[in-house]
Amino acid sequence: MIVLEALDLSKVYRGGDGAEIVVLDGINLSVQRGEMMAIVGSSGAGKSTLLHLLGALDLPTRGTVKIADQPTTGRSDEELSELRNRSVGFVFQFHHLLREFSALENVMMPMRIAGWDDRRADARARDLLARVGLSARTSHRPSELSGGEQQRTAVARALALDPAVLLADEPSGNLDHANSERLHDLFVELSRDLEIAMVIATHNRSLAARADRTLTLEDGRLTETDVREVVP
Repeated sequence: MIVLEALDLSKVYRGGDGAEIVVLDGINLSVQRGEMMAIVGSSGAGKSTLLHLLGALDLPTRGTVKIADQPTTGRSDEELSELRNRSVGFVFQFHHLLREFSALENVMMPMRIAGWDDRRADARARDLLARVGLSARTSHRPSELSGGEQQRTAVARALALDPAVLLADEPSGNLDHANSERLHDLFVELSRDLEIAMVIATHNRSLAARADRTLTLEDGRLTETDVREVVP
């Protein structure tokens, strides 16, 4: 079952001199339920731009994106926000946790915004923190968590509303080797156990090697890649 699809996806910006800057040029991809896809490429190749389009954080210059069979184009900002909240989870290189709240409260936040009552949100957040190995850290604030624990809390938060797809942008970019490997293993486990589709932009060879498919973004286009060719 395809849960994320892009057809003829392009993104063009105007430079300071008025010239067109083509970042993405005719991207086509589809991601199945339970599939983990890695996107690799040099810095500035447009990986973050692609994830923003796939997650309806931005709209393409040309082409279409469908999330859970729902197109992102032709929708109001409010409708796009609802689609994102319902169907997409985001994990970024920086965890963006709210520092004044505990790990539990951070994971509960999307559910509170969605109108869940506190008892239901609390139970869901505790289950998710247990899944990412943080049952003993629920009351700790971000400053009291290690870098790896902060990022795993961010993963739990991204899963709060049971999204159809998880988008991750360099999720282990700020972690040491041991914490990176633990996070990579977690992504594989979640993809398998929750059957969630994942698209992960990464420079990390180890993470790319764990993906079901690896695609390279270069000159605005995607090509299938043998992970052995990925530059660490």
